[in-house]
Amino acid sequence: MNRKEQLIFGWHPVLEALDTGKEFQKVFMLAKGKSERANEVMEKCSQRSIPVQFVPQQKLDRLTRKVHQGIVAFLSPIEFADLDNLIASLYENGKTPSFMALDGVTDVRNFGAICRSAECFGFDGVIVPSKGMAPINEDAIKTSAGALMRLPVCRVKSMKSAISLLKNNGITLFGMTEKAAEELSSYSYDQPVCLVMGSEDEGLSSEVMKHCDHLAKIPMMGKTQSLNVSVSAGVAMYEVLRNRSISF
Repeated sequence: MNRKEQLIFGWHPVLEALDTGKEFQKVFMLAKGKSERANEVMEKCSQRSIPVQFVPQQKLDRLTRKVHQGIVAFLSPIEFADLDNLIASLYENGKTPSFMALDGVTDVRNFGAICRSAECFGFDGVIVPSKGMAPINEDAIKTSAGALMRLPVCRVKSMKSAISLLKNNGITLFGMTEKAAEELSSYSYDQPVCLVMGSEDEGLSSEVMKHCDHLAKIPMMGKTQSLNVSVSAGVAMYEVLRNRSISF
């Protein structure tokens, strides 16, 4: 664990932090029978898409030597944006939204690098699921060159729910995958778009892939036939920017 990450522990401090609107990265709870307080924490976390993980006593003891009462929470260094509100704001301001959605990117440096590119290429936000995402900590902020302090990050309960919301708001989803028949440059991006990148090892999940409107790939000439996910994301976002510069 990065010791610079800010922790709070104990039932009352955690519940108070939730009630006062503190931004949480995640919550660890003792893997035992659920109490009334545990149910209250889980309900509040669910409402705000904060991931809760049940862990053994030893893990909590390693996080702090103080009396934690079976619960430890990690505060987030950034404020998360509400995706629905962000989309509405972009349309109200006459913008053509462009988002990057990350389906299972778990490496902190990849995540930070993608956010850096997203901010540089003028993307309006990055969408991440509440579970199976890279931790947003000082390493992520450092790798992003501070972009994470300026770029809206939307944490959603699931990619499926985010995809549904995006489609309902007229945003076209382009899934980036080596399995695609069409190349990235085959499409026009003058409409509202969301690029979807998969995990470092498996790429896009089949569940997310089938809900994308289009699938696109980056052409390869070398023998390696694959790029690091942050490099792929940068190439894809630049293509959107380049295409829109020509179209507009």
